[in-house]
Amino acid sequence: MTDQPAKKSKTVSGNPFTNDADTPEVKQVGNGIVEQDGLQYFTGFGNEFSSEAEKDTLPIGQNTPQKCAHGLYAEQLSGTAFTRPRGQNLRSWLYKIRPSIAHKKFKKVEINNINQDWSTCEVDPNQMRWNPFPLPEESKKVNFVEGLATICGSGDPSIRAGVGIHIYSCNTSMDNCAMYSSDGDMLIVPQLGTLTIKTEFGVMKVCNNEICVIQRGIKFQVNVDGPSRGYICEIFGSHYVIPSLGPIGANGLANPRDFLTPVAAYEDIDEMFVVYNKYQGVMFAAEQDHTPFDVVGWHGNYAPFKYDLAKFCVVNSVSFDHLDPSIFTVLTAPTAVPGLALIDFAIFPPRWSVHQHTFRPPYYHRNCMGEFMGLVRGHYEAKAEGFLPGGGTLHSYMTPHGPDSQCFEKNSEMELKPEVIAKGTMAFMFESSISFKTTPWSQSCGALQKDYLKVWDGIERHFVKPSEKEEEE
Repeated sequence: MTDQPAKKSKTVSGNPFTNDADTPEVKQVGNGIVEQDGLQYFTGFGNEFSSEAEKDTLPIGQNTPQKCAHGLYAEQLSGTAFTRPRGQNLRSWLYKIRPSIAHKKFKKVEINNINQDWSTCEVDPNQMRWNPFPLPEESKKVNFVEGLATICGSGDPSIRAGVGIHIYSCNTSMDNCAMYSSDGDMLIVPQLGTLTIKTEFGVMKVCNNEICVIQRGIKFQVNVDGPSRGYICEIFGSHYVIPSLGPIGANGLANPRDFLTPVAAYEDIDEMFVVYNKYQGVMFAAEQDHTPFDVVGWHGNYAPFKYDLAKFCVVNSVSFDHLDPSIFTVLTAPTAVPGLALIDFAIFPPRWSVHQHTFRPPYYHRNCMGEFMGLVRGHYEAKAEGFLPGGGTLHSYMTPHGPDSQCFEKNSEMELKPEVIAKGTMAFMFESSISFKTTPWSQSCGALQKDYLKVWDGIERHFVKPSEKEEEE
C-alpha cells in the first residue's frame, strides 16, 4: 500500500492546481448552510450560530429556562473567561440529554506517546528531518487516541502558555469512546485517509487537503476506514483566528465564508463509553453509561470548524523578490505582543511563480521563530528529495536552513519564465515563537534521518574578488 494514492485531476472551486478529485463538492442548500458528502455545515468564521436537531429545542430569548424543552439539560461551554471583551468572548450553550457531569471518576491511563514533560525531552539545535512517521502494524488495531505521539513542543498548559506538536497514526475507529483536551485547541492536518469526526456539535468529514480545529474541552470521536495519519498542532494559550489582512484589503488568503462548522446532530444511546481527557499533558479516562454525543441543540460562537486548503487565495510577488512566508498564513494564534504569534499555520500550495531577477525558492534563513514543517502530498520545492509525505522537518531558533545545493544551482541558472510551482503538492509549516524541544519518542520512532545535515553538502564557494575577476579578464 502506498502512503498516498494517486488522484485524478479535476478543477474545483478555488485553486485550480490542487488536483482534489477525492474532495467532495460543496453545495449551497440554504441560507448560510452548505452540504458536502451528505453532511451539512454553517459557513463563516467566528460567527454566532444556532442549530437544533429536533424542532423547538432551543429556548428563545434566554439560555437557562426553568425547564428546557424535551426534558433536556442546559450546559455552557466556555472557551474564554466570562469577562473577556465582547468581540473576543467565546462560549456556547448546549442542550443535552444528560449533563457532562454524569460520569465516573477519571483515572490516569498509559495509552499513547503523548508527552509534555519537557524535562525528559531533548534540547538540540540541529536541523532535523523525519521520514514518514510509522503506521500501525496491520495485525494491531490502533485508534486515534492510542496512536497519538508528541514530536516536539514547549511550555505549560497549566499556565496557558505553549505548544505541542503531535502526530496521529491509526487504523481503526474510536468505537464507544471519545476524547477532549483540557490543555488547548487542536489543529488537525490529515495526511493519509479521511477522518469522520463526531463532535458534540455535529459531524465533520475531513479529507486530505482539508484541516479542522477542535477547541479545548470539546468532546470528539475519530472514525476511519483504513490506515490514517496526520499532524496536530495543539496550542495552550490563545485560540486560532484568521490573520488580519492589512493593506491586502478586505479579501484574500483564507476567506471567512469558506470555514465550515457542523450543524447539530446527536445520538441517544445508553451503553458504556470511555471518555479520555488530556489534562496537563497526561491522559485520563472516565467511564459513563451513555454516549457523550447527546447534544440535541446548541447556540454560540465556540464550535469546531473545518477548512479546505484549496480555497486559500494565494498572494505573492508579481514583480521581484521572494516574499516572507507570512503571506501564506491560514490561521494564527496571537500572543499579547502585537504581531508575535504563538503559532502561525502557513501553507505552500500550488501557485504561479513569475518573479523576475529573483532566486525563486525559499531563501537561506536564520529565524527567531521555530519552524516545524510537514508534507501532506507532493514534493517540497526547496528539497525535492528526502522530505516525504507523512514526514517532517524541524528548524529551531536561529538554526540555519534553506535550499539544498542542487536546488540552489538549478534555480540560480534557470531561465525565469512564468510557471506553476508545487503542482500536486501541499506543504505546511507550524511556525512558533516558542522554542521547541523534541521528545524521546521522536528520536526513537525509527523515522528520524540521522544524516539530514548532509543535504547541504556540496554547497560550493562562488565568490570571486572583483580584483581577481579583472585579472582573469
